[in-house]
Amino acid sequence: MISLSGPFTEILTSSFRRLLAFAWTQTRACAFAIALLSGVAASTLLTGLPVARYDLLVAYGVLLTLLFWLRGWESGRDIAVIGVCHVIGLAFELVKVSLGSWSYPEPAVLKFAGVPLYGGFLYAAVGSYVCRAWHLFDLELVRYRPRAVAVVAAAIYLNFFTHHWLPDARWPLAVLLLAVTAGTSVRFTVRGARLRMPLALSFVLIGFFLWLAENLATYVGAWRYPYQMHGWQPVGVEKFGAWSLLISITFVLAATARRAGRRLPS
Repeated sequence: MISLSGPFTEILTSSFRRLLAFAWTQTRACAFAIALLSGVAASTLLTGLPVARYDLLVAYGVLLTLLFWLRGWESGRDIAVIGVCHVIGLAFELVKVSLGSWSYPEPAVLKFAGVPLYGGFLYAAVGSYVCRAWHLFDLELVRYRPRAVAVVAAAIYLNFFTHHWLPDARWPLAVLLLAVTAGTSVRFTVRGARLRMPLALSFVLIGFFLWLAENLATYVGAWRYPYQMHGWQPVGVEKFGAWSLLISITFVLAATARRAGRRLPS
């Protein structure tokens, strides 16, 4: 009779529990994004609203931000990072919507050049995830090159604008991002164990889950791509790569805020 006890079983059980703990902590880190997308989904079921749905979602996003701050789930420094993510996200939206990359087809009062103000909260949710993950996992960067990564991340962000008029440098920039993050790892804690992961791998994994979230967001009507105007279709897999690159901007903002916070006098 085969015994189910022993060192191997103990290692397997411990690894499984650690995986569950990791997944649960990730879910907690995504709390703002989950709440925001739930609100977007719920708003599609509401009829006869006295205000436009997009305008209602702006108020909902503000209330969520206040709730997370007042409850201590996000610090003042986190809110600042999230606010910057909101602003650069709106700038991104203004250019992309004007070029027809995607659209927000519903009317709204709080809408400028086709972009509702609530659109910035979609990027704020990514900023919230990075800030909360930093706290919950007790993240620590090893051999991180702040200036080099920041320069490449800024170039990646700009390329998503300029590729409409200039040659797309996405692949060379991806290679550069791999180069400046080579040897850089992220240390994090799960169930008391200190683990590490290459920074570049974390960008890829986050990009994949952001691509899944984008599929869900477009399904519940957060925005529409041209090919989704007459019925939902999955978001192209190329967006997975785009998110893996774009997450570098949010990461740089959060890392810069953390370093600045450590330099401030207590």
